[in-house]
Amino acid sequence: MSRLDDMLKEMIKLGGSDLHLCSTLPPRIRQHGNLMALDRPPISPEEMTEILKEAAPEVRWKWYEENLDMDYAYEIPGVARFRVNYMHNYFGPGAVMRVIPTKIMTIDQLNLPKILRDVCQNDRGLVLVTGPTGSGKSTTLAAMIDFINDTQNKHIITIEDPIEFVHPNKQSVIVQREIGPDTKGFANALRGAMRADPDIILVGEMRDQETISLALTCATMGMLVFGTLHTNNAPKTIDRIIDSFPSDQQNQIRAMLAQSLNSVISQLLCRTATGKGRIACHEILLRTDALPATIREGSIANIRSIIEQSSGIGMQSMDNTLMKLFKDGKITAIEAFMKSINKADFEKILTEEDKLSLRG
Repeated sequence: MSRLDDMLKEMIKLGGSDLHLCSTLPPRIRQHGNLMALDRPPISPEEMTEILKEAAPEVRWKWYEENLDMDYAYEIPGVARFRVNYMHNYFGPGAVMRVIPTKIMTIDQLNLPKILRDVCQNDRGLVLVTGPTGSGKSTTLAAMIDFINDTQNKHIITIEDPIEFVHPNKQSVIVQREIGPDTKGFANALRGAMRADPDIILVGEMRDQETISLALTCATMGMLVFGTLHTNNAPKTIDRIIDSFPSDQQNQIRAMLAQSLNSVISQLLCRTATGKGRIACHEILLRTDALPATIREGSIANIRSIIEQSSGIGMQSMDNTLMKLFKDGKITAIEAFMKSINKADFEKILTEEDKLSLRG
């Protein structure tokens, strides 16, 4: 058993989600959202190099030596899969490993909004799942793809860096491609996918202008495209896409987005009131008659009104969802306040003790 395996197994035993390795420091794990050190000595840069090298495939290690950054998926058979990032910093090599559940959880098991089932029934358009790093976007997307796989006969192509959840073929045929071993990049893979007769394309990360443009093109061509962005709510998501392009291209991108945007599902993870876990909070924007014109005209501020006025069809704002979680006793007032968009609305639920805690 490699030294890395030993640390990963200890992390899982303690209920951790991420293992953080940094040269000159003891290993740390993220447990219920907080970092805590394992009862182990600091790891020297030389030892860290040995630990990381013995775990990585040879071709991946060569990439890391040349680029000093590298992502790949690692598996301990019978235990778990991990999404791995190797990096280099001032003190030497380091890495972060995140647990990927071996079993894909369903929409119901994750307590995701029921409206996501309807989103999965669409034949075309762009579906964006957004949120900060570590907010569970990949888990939510996996549940949605699994729902389609269970209920529809589709050809699904996923483009990921790295492949996290491995989908068996059920009703659908799923082709999973990983950046590095299977294709040179997201843009190359998207161009190839256009010619492969897909019904659905999943883009693991829309990280550059070319990838975003190609994803929009696929969506306007009649495919259902799932993608992710690191934004916290629907208006910011639309702004991020448009602002990714030079000003002389933004009108064209607005038109494509107005034509193709199907829904935006923004997700945050909140600490539970007990402090012993985390719970997902969602904002959901769905396509309505008013949405295309709002996007085309650049009236992004009006999207908040569209969401607020359309709760009857499954839309929900992040702030309303946070307030409901607080009133149901699932999160604290401080957590709701810290994650909210309009802080003024949440100040009234803070106690004097909460306010002192925030100040100090």
